Amino acid sequence: MEYELELERAAREIKKSRAKTVCIQLPDGLKPRATEIADYLEKNTKAKITIWAGSCFGACDIPNVKADLLIQWGHSAKLKR
Repeated sequence: MEYELELERAAREIKKSRAKTVCIQLPDGLKPRATEIADYLEKNTKAKITIWAGSCFGACDIPNVKADLLIQWGHSAKLKR
């Protein structure tokens, strides 16, 4: 299955917020791509990216970590344009 991860959008948000530390939180289906996502964001921003390896059951499941910004991915249907 192909996912639109919107990595460019995430990088823009990191830059816009001037975040120096960012935690990324992914559902289990996207965790195999965690290092790919973190590497992209670190390469395209000046932020230090931390991968949350714990559970992620939706927007109400926020990790207790110190970070300037939390980016949480989820699954959704791909919209046709």
